[in-house]
Amino acid sequence: MTNSPKRNTRAGFATRAIHHAYNPLDYHGALNPPIFMTSTYAFENASQGGDRFAGEEAGYIYHRVGNPTVSILEKRLAELEGGEAGLFTSSGMGAITAAFWSLLKAGDEVIADITLYGCTFSLLKHHMARFDVKAIFVDMANLDELRAAISDKTRIVLCESPTNPNMRLVDIAAVAEITAKTEAIFMVDNTYCTPYLQRPLELGADLVVHSATKYLGGHGDLLAGAAVGSQELIDQLRFVGIKEMNGAMISSFDAFLVMRGMKTLQLRMDRHCQSALRLAQFLEGHEAIEIVYYPGLESSPFHTLAKKQMSQYGGMIALELRGGMDAGRNLMDALELVTSAVSLGDAETLVQHPASMTHSTYEPEERIKHGFTDGLIRISVGLEDYEDIEADFAQALNTL
Repeated sequence: MTNSPKRNTRAGFATRAIHHAYNPLDYHGALNPPIFMTSTYAFENASQGGDRFAGEEAGYIYHRVGNPTVSILEKRLAELEGGEAGLFTSSGMGAITAAFWSLLKAGDEVIADITLYGCTFSLLKHHMARFDVKAIFVDMANLDELRAAISDKTRIVLCESPTNPNMRLVDIAAVAEITAKTEAIFMVDNTYCTPYLQRPLELGADLVVHSATKYLGGHGDLLAGAAVGSQELIDQLRFVGIKEMNGAMISSFDAFLVMRGMKTLQLRMDRHCQSALRLAQFLEGHEAIEIVYYPGLESSPFHTLAKKQMSQYGGMIALELRGGMDAGRNLMDALELVTSAVSLGDAETLVQHPASMTHSTYEPEERIKHGFTDGLIRISVGLEDYEDIEADFAQALNTL
């Protein structure tokens, strides 16, 4: 397969998201990349099959390790993230576990930020110890904690920024400077930002992972994950983590859906960010709300860092109501347009209660220790007319 036409070299973000790694003339003029619905691939002869399995000849052998539709998507995301290579998986957790199974062995340690998506936290806290891998949680906003925790056993340093669900930020460049002096792989979950708002690899990270279910897909109609990094790292994830460990390869149809979503990523993220900033400012001024967590607010302790490493402030908001958990649940039940649902990055505005939903894997005392309370409410601001979103929150807040 040839690369994109030369007119797309060094093009803008949206142009690359639409055109990179695909030339319609290579596929009978088809404007959209075909969906290759095949599990296996024919070889010209036995020698070619052997050479491909041995890695001595490029080419497809089996869908679990490669598919032409998926390959286009992988090259496109790698281009947008500024990485050498990309890998798509069947879920975000598929990408994270592919990295873990490829890079970790018994006796290794993972240092993770104190705030993580609930399933990532549960994997580290409750399951990796079964394989003699130790998880150490530190506040990565405090670089001294990170420095003190790193040892010659540290294999992966992991963070999200902003964090799910409380919108803390980690100084990615500063953490990268620390990990660069060690043997550790610095891994950043960039789901909340996408490469349009933040590119961790350009800030010094080694590996970026995504739940592509969220903003990359953008429509709540698929499950997918992704990883981007050096060719060497991605080869390890593909040929060990996916091929031989978890088998979590994305389907060609889901790859097609993510590719379709990525064509409008810039437009959607601009709208998500604009509406989220306006809603955060509105919510911060409401008497029923104790605090709003959003890096775009000047009151946020992470506002200065956000301006440095993000191009905009994202579409996610967290808040605490003065009435605590009961008030939060009453707010959710009073909303009419806004949907009570987990996930994020969809066209619809979604609201959820992390302590009882996405982060229920944390024990109550762990939630406090790890930076969020039982009363926290998380909002994924959608693409509806902003005035309708604000009006729904206003009427719901007035019922409290």
